Amino acid sequence: MHNYLDFEKPISDLEGKIIELKKLATEDESIDTTDEIGRLEVRVREAIVEIYSKLNPWQKTQVARHPQRPHFVDYAKTLFQEFTPLAGDRKFSEDAAIQAGLARFRGQPVAVVGQEKGNDTKTRLKHNFGSPRPEGYRKAIRILEMADRFGLPVISLVDTAGAYPGVGAEERGQAEAIARSTEMCLGIKVPLVSVVIGEGGSGGAIAIATGNKVYMLEHSIYSVISPEGAASILWRDSTRAREAATNMKITAEDLKSLGVIDGIISEPLGGAHRDPDSVIAATGDVIANALGEMASRSGEQLRNERRQKFLNIGRNL
Repeated sequence: MHNYLDFEKPISDLEGKIIELKKLATEDESIDTTDEIGRLEVRVREAIVEIYSKLNPWQKTQVARHPQRPHFVDYAKTLFQEFTPLAGDRKFSEDAAIQAGLARFRGQPVAVVGQEKGNDTKTRLKHNFGSPRPEGYRKAIRILEMADRFGLPVISLVDTAGAYPGVGAEERGQAEAIARSTEMCLGIKVPLVSVVIGEGGSGGAIAIATGNKVYMLEHSIYSVISPEGAASILWRDSTRAREAATNMKITAEDLKSLGVIDGIISEPLGGAHRDPDSVIAATGDVIANALGEMASRSGEQLRNERRQKFLNIGRNL
Protein backbone atom coordinates (compact mmCIF):
# COMPACT_ATOMS: atom_id res chain seq x y z
CA MET A 1 0.00 0.00 0.00
CA HIS A 2 1.18 3.52 -0.79
CA ASN A 3 1.04 6.48 1.55
CA TYR A 4 -1.45 8.61 -0.34
CA LEU A 5 -1.22 12.38 -0.48
CA ASP A 6 -4.32 14.55 -0.01
CA PHE A 7 -4.85 15.15 -3.71
CA GLU A 8 -4.48 11.42 -4.51
CA LYS A 9 -7.84 10.43 -2.97
CA PRO A 10 -9.38 9.34 -6.32
CA ILE A 11 -6.37 7.05 -6.81
CA SER A 12 -6.53 5.65 -3.27
CA ASP A 13 -10.25 4.90 -3.61
CA LEU A 14 -9.74 2.96 -6.84
CA GLU A 15 -6.69 1.06 -5.60
CA GLY A 16 -8.56 0.27 -2.39
CA LYS A 17 -11.31 -1.36 -4.44
CA ILE A 18 -8.70 -3.39 -6.36
CA ILE A 19 -7.25 -4.68 -3.10
CA GLU A 20 -10.72 -5.64 -1.85
CA LEU A 21 -11.48 -7.53 -5.07
CA LYS A 22 -8.16 -9.41 -4.94
CA LYS A 23 -8.83 -10.36 -1.34
CA LEU A 24 -12.34 -11.53 -2.24
CA ALA A 25 -11.00 -13.68 -5.10
CA THR A 26 -8.43 -15.22 -2.75
CA GLU A 27 -11.06 -16.09 -0.16
CA ASP A 28 -13.53 -17.55 -2.69
CA GLU A 29 -11.96 -19.06 -5.81
CA SER A 30 -15.35 -19.39 -7.48
CA ILE A 31 -15.55 -15.61 -7.85
CA ASP A 32 -13.80 -14.24 -10.93
CA THR A 33 -12.81 -10.61 -10.44
CA THR A 34 -10.25 -10.45 -13.25
CA ASP A 35 -12.27 -8.28 -15.63
CA GLU A 36 -13.35 -5.83 -12.94
CA ILE A 37 -9.80 -5.53 -11.62
CA GLY A 38 -8.59 -4.87 -15.18
CA ARG A 39 -11.14 -2.08 -15.63
CA LEU A 40 -10.21 -0.52 -12.30
CA GLU A 41 -6.48 -0.66 -13.13
CA VAL A 42 -7.18 1.25 -16.35
CA ARG A 43 -9.11 3.85 -14.35
CA VAL A 44 -6.23 4.09 -11.83
CA ARG A 45 -3.76 4.82 -14.60
CA GLU A 46 -6.10 7.41 -16.13
CA ALA A 47 -6.53 9.06 -12.72
CA ILE A 48 -2.77 9.18 -12.14
CA VAL A 49 -2.17 10.67 -15.60
CA GLU A 50 -4.86 13.31 -15.05
CA ILE A 51 -3.72 14.29 -11.55
CA TYR A 52 0.04 14.29 -12.18
CA SER A 53 -0.22 16.16 -15.48
CA LYS A 54 -1.43 19.28 -13.69
CA LEU A 55 0.26 19.32 -10.29
CA ASN A 56 0.55 22.79 -8.78
CA PRO A 57 3.73 23.87 -6.91
CA TRP A 58 2.29 22.98 -3.49
CA GLN A 59 1.33 19.50 -4.68
CA LYS A 60 4.84 19.06 -6.11
CA THR A 61 6.19 20.07 -2.70
CA GLN A 62 4.14 17.27 -1.14
CA VAL A 63 5.45 14.76 -3.70
CA ALA A 64 9.04 15.91 -3.06
CA ARG A 65 8.49 15.17 0.65
CA HIS A 66 6.71 11.84 0.14
CA PRO A 67 7.87 9.42 2.86
CA GLN A 68 8.33 6.60 0.33
CA ARG A 69 10.38 8.68 -2.09
CA PRO A 70 13.84 7.14 -2.65
CA HIS A 71 16.52 8.76 -0.50
CA PHE A 72 20.31 8.99 -0.65
CA VAL A 73 20.82 5.46 0.71
CA ASP A 74 18.65 4.04 -2.07
CA TYR A 75 20.65 5.85 -4.76
CA ALA A 76 23.97 4.92 -3.14
CA LYS A 77 23.04 1.24 -2.96
CA THR A 78 22.17 1.10 -6.68
CA LEU A 79 24.42 3.64 -8.39
CA PHE A 80 27.70 3.15 -6.56
CA GLN A 81 29.96 0.17 -6.12
CA GLU A 82 32.48 -0.23 -3.30
CA PHE A 83 30.94 2.75 -1.48
CA THR A 84 33.08 3.48 1.56
CA PRO A 85 31.47 6.00 3.94
CA LEU A 86 33.79 8.43 5.68
CA ALA A 87 32.72 9.88 9.02
CA GLY A 88 33.49 12.92 11.13
CA ASP A 89 34.72 16.43 10.48
CA ARG A 90 37.99 16.06 12.47
CA LYS A 91 36.86 19.02 14.58
CA PHE A 92 33.74 18.15 16.58
CA SER A 93 31.81 14.99 15.69
CA GLU A 94 30.03 12.88 13.10
CA ASP A 95 26.79 14.15 11.53
CA ALA A 96 24.65 11.41 9.98
CA ALA A 97 22.46 13.93 8.11
CA ILE A 98 25.25 14.21 5.54
CA GLN A 99 26.53 11.00 4.05
CA ALA A 100 29.87 11.15 2.26
CA GLY A 101 32.56 8.85 1.05
CA LEU A 102 34.44 7.29 -1.85
CA ALA A 103 32.99 4.89 -4.39
CA ARG A 104 33.04 3.67 -7.95
CA PHE A 105 30.41 4.93 -10.36
CA ARG A 106 30.20 2.70 -13.43
CA GLY A 107 33.81 1.76 -12.90
CA GLN A 108 35.06 5.31 -12.32
CA PRO A 109 36.40 6.34 -8.88
CA VAL A 110 34.33 9.23 -7.46
CA ALA A 111 33.63 11.12 -4.26
CA VAL A 112 30.00 11.15 -3.10
CA VAL A 113 28.19 13.60 -0.83
CA GLY A 114 24.49 13.77 0.00
CA GLN A 115 21.82 14.33 2.60
CA GLU A 116 19.88 11.42 4.08
CA LYS A 117 16.47 11.94 5.71
CA GLY A 118 15.78 8.41 6.94
CA ASN A 119 12.70 6.31 6.21
CA ASP A 120 11.26 5.43 9.63
CA THR A 121 11.25 6.94 13.11
CA LYS A 122 14.57 5.40 14.15
CA THR A 123 16.51 6.38 11.02
CA ARG A 124 14.88 9.81 10.80
CA LEU A 125 16.09 10.60 14.32
CA LYS A 126 19.53 9.18 13.50
CA HIS A 127 19.83 11.37 10.39
CA ASN A 128 18.11 14.38 12.01
CA PHE A 129 15.46 14.32 9.27
CA GLY A 130 18.13 15.29 6.73
CA SER A 131 18.94 18.65 8.33
CA PRO A 132 22.73 18.85 8.73
CA ARG A 133 24.63 20.50 11.55
CA PRO A 134 27.93 22.39 11.02
CA GLU A 135 29.98 19.23 11.45
CA GLY A 136 28.10 17.69 8.53
CA TYR A 137 29.16 20.50 6.21
CA ARG A 138 32.71 20.36 7.56
CA LYS A 139 32.74 16.65 6.76
CA ALA A 140 31.58 17.52 3.23
CA ILE A 141 34.44 20.03 2.97
CA ARG A 142 36.90 17.31 4.00
CA ILE A 143 35.61 14.98 1.28
CA LEU A 144 35.67 17.75 -1.34
CA GLU A 145 39.27 18.59 -0.43
CA MET A 146 40.19 14.92 -0.76
CA ALA A 147 38.45 14.69 -4.14
CA ASP A 148 40.33 17.76 -5.36
CA ARG A 149 43.66 16.39 -4.14
CA PHE A 150 43.22 13.03 -5.85
CA GLY A 151 41.40 14.21 -8.96
CA LEU A 152 38.10 12.47 -8.23
CA PRO A 153 34.85 13.74 -9.77
CA VAL A 154 32.23 14.64 -7.16
CA ILE A 155 28.57 13.56 -7.22
CA SER A 156 26.22 15.26 -4.77
CA LEU A 157 22.63 14.19 -4.09
CA VAL A 158 20.58 16.92 -2.45
CA ASP A 159 17.58 16.22 -0.22
CA THR A 160 17.11 18.52 2.76
CA ALA A 161 14.48 20.87 4.10
CA GLY A 162 17.40 23.04 5.21
CA ALA A 163 20.31 23.15 7.62
CA TYR A 164 19.49 22.48 11.28
CA PRO A 165 18.64 25.80 13.02
CA GLY A 166 19.24 24.69 16.63
CA VAL A 167 21.15 26.69 19.24
CA GLY A 168 24.07 24.24 19.29
CA ALA A 169 24.42 24.42 15.51
CA GLU A 170 24.48 28.21 15.61
CA GLU A 171 27.05 28.16 18.44
CA ARG A 172 29.32 25.94 16.36
CA GLY A 173 29.16 28.23 13.32
CA GLN A 174 26.38 26.93 11.08
CA ALA A 175 26.45 29.87 8.66
CA GLU A 176 30.26 29.80 8.42
CA ALA A 177 30.27 26.05 7.73
CA ILE A 178 27.68 26.43 4.95
CA ALA A 179 29.64 29.32 3.42
CA ARG A 180 32.91 27.34 3.54
CA SER A 181 31.28 24.31 1.95
CA THR A 182 29.82 26.47 -0.84
CA GLU A 183 33.23 28.08 -1.32
CA MET A 184 34.88 24.67 -1.52
CA CYS A 185 32.37 23.53 -4.17
CA LEU A 186 33.19 26.61 -6.22
CA GLY A 187 36.94 26.17 -5.82
CA ILE A 188 37.64 22.52 -6.61
CA LYS A 189 39.24 21.64 -9.94
CA VAL A 190 37.31 18.44 -10.59
CA PRO A 191 33.86 17.89 -12.14
CA LEU A 192 30.97 18.36 -9.71
CA VAL A 193 27.51 17.06 -10.67
CA SER A 194 24.59 17.81 -8.33
CA VAL A 195 21.09 16.34 -8.40
CA VAL A 196 18.17 17.55 -6.26
CA ILE A 197 16.37 14.27 -5.58
CA GLY A 198 13.74 15.63 -3.16
CA GLU A 199 13.88 18.94 -1.35
CA GLY A 200 16.59 21.50 -2.01
CA GLY A 201 16.23 23.78 0.97
CA SER A 202 18.15 27.08 1.09
CA GLY A 203 21.83 27.22 2.08
CA GLY A 204 21.48 23.74 3.48
CA ALA A 205 21.18 22.54 -0.11
CA ILE A 206 23.43 24.89 -2.04
CA ALA A 207 26.33 24.10 0.30
CA ILE A 208 26.79 20.85 -1.64
CA ALA A 209 24.88 21.76 -4.82
CA THR A 210 27.15 24.39 -6.33
CA GLY A 211 28.04 22.15 -9.24
CA ASN A 212 29.17 22.40 -12.84
CA LYS A 213 25.92 20.67 -13.71
CA VAL A 214 22.83 20.88 -11.51
CA TYR A 215 19.78 18.72 -12.20
CA MET A 216 16.42 18.22 -10.52
CA LEU A 217 13.99 15.36 -10.52
CA GLU A 218 10.70 16.32 -12.14
CA HIS A 219 8.75 16.57 -8.87
CA SER A 220 11.53 17.87 -6.63
CA ILE A 221 11.71 21.45 -5.32
CA TYR A 222 14.58 23.92 -4.81
CA SER A 223 14.11 27.15 -2.90
CA VAL A 224 15.69 29.75 -0.62
CA ILE A 225 13.23 28.85 2.16
CA SER A 226 10.38 26.39 2.68
CA PRO A 227 6.89 27.50 1.60
CA GLU A 228 5.79 27.35 5.24
CA GLY A 229 8.72 29.52 6.32
CA ALA A 230 8.09 32.05 3.57
CA ALA A 231 4.40 32.26 4.49
CA SER A 232 5.28 32.80 8.15
CA ILE A 233 7.65 35.65 7.29
CA LEU A 234 5.58 37.35 4.60
CA TRP A 235 2.08 36.96 6.00
CA ARG A 236 2.65 35.75 9.57
CA ASP A 237 0.53 32.76 8.58
CA SER A 238 2.12 29.38 7.80
CA THR A 239 -1.22 28.06 6.49
CA ARG A 240 -0.64 30.17 3.37
CA ALA A 241 2.19 27.83 2.33
CA ARG A 242 0.30 26.86 -0.83
CA GLU A 243 0.22 30.50 -1.94
CA ALA A 244 3.89 30.94 -1.07
CA ALA A 245 4.90 27.85 -3.05
CA THR A 246 3.19 29.23 -6.14
CA ASN A 247 4.84 32.64 -5.89
CA MET A 248 8.33 31.38 -5.04
CA LYS A 249 8.97 29.54 -8.34
CA ILE A 250 10.34 26.41 -6.68
CA THR A 251 9.53 23.70 -9.23
CA ALA A 252 11.98 22.13 -11.66
CA GLU A 253 10.20 23.74 -14.62
CA ASP A 254 10.40 27.20 -13.02
CA LEU A 255 14.08 26.86 -12.17
CA LYS A 256 15.02 25.50 -15.59
CA SER A 257 13.35 28.51 -17.23
CA LEU A 258 15.23 30.83 -14.87
CA GLY A 259 18.58 29.21 -15.67
CA VAL A 260 19.18 28.01 -12.11
CA ILE A 261 19.42 24.34 -13.12
CA ASP A 262 20.71 22.61 -16.24
CA GLY A 263 18.11 19.92 -16.74
CA ILE A 264 15.13 17.97 -15.45
CA ILE A 265 15.09 14.21 -14.88
CA SER A 266 11.69 12.72 -15.66
CA GLU A 267 9.96 10.70 -12.96
CA PRO A 268 7.78 7.62 -13.42
CA LEU A 269 4.04 8.14 -13.67
CA GLY A 270 2.81 8.96 -10.16
CA GLY A 271 6.19 10.09 -8.82
CA ALA A 272 9.55 8.53 -7.96
CA HIS A 273 8.06 6.60 -5.02
CA ARG A 274 5.96 4.45 -7.40
CA ASP A 275 8.98 3.15 -9.32
CA PRO A 276 12.25 3.96 -7.50
CA ASP A 277 14.39 1.65 -9.65
CA SER A 278 13.59 3.44 -12.91
CA VAL A 279 14.18 6.96 -11.54
CA ILE A 280 17.48 5.91 -9.93
CA ALA A 281 18.61 4.38 -13.24
CA ALA A 282 17.60 7.54 -15.14
CA THR A 283 19.52 9.68 -12.63
CA GLY A 284 22.59 7.49 -13.12
CA ASP A 285 22.41 7.96 -16.89
CA VAL A 286 22.20 11.75 -16.55
CA ILE A 287 25.18 11.82 -14.16
CA ALA A 288 27.21 9.59 -16.47
CA ASN A 289 26.50 11.83 -19.47
CA ALA A 290 27.44 14.95 -17.51
CA LEU A 291 30.72 13.45 -16.33
CA GLY A 292 31.46 12.28 -19.86
CA GLU A 293 30.94 15.82 -21.20
CA MET A 294 33.44 17.25 -18.72
CA ALA A 295 36.06 14.52 -18.94
CA SER A 296 38.32 16.43 -21.34
CA ARG A 297 38.23 19.79 -19.52
CA SER A 298 41.12 21.02 -17.42
CA GLY A 299 40.75 21.75 -13.72
CA GLU A 300 41.02 25.48 -14.34
CA GLN A 301 38.31 25.31 -16.99
CA LEU A 302 35.99 23.38 -14.69
CA ARG A 303 36.43 25.85 -11.85
CA ASN A 304 36.00 28.92 -14.05
CA GLU A 305 32.91 27.53 -15.78
CA ARG A 306 31.35 26.67 -12.44
CA ARG A 307 31.95 30.11 -11.00
CA GLN A 308 30.69 31.85 -14.11
CA LYS A 309 27.59 29.66 -14.16
CA PHE A 310 26.53 30.94 -10.76
CA LEU A 311 27.52 34.56 -11.48
CA ASN A 312 25.28 34.46 -14.55
CA ILE A 313 22.13 33.37 -12.68
CA GLY A 314 19.59 36.19 -12.83
CA ARG A 315 21.54 38.42 -15.19
CA ASN A 316 19.33 37.80 -18.23
CA LEU A 317 15.95 38.07 -16.53
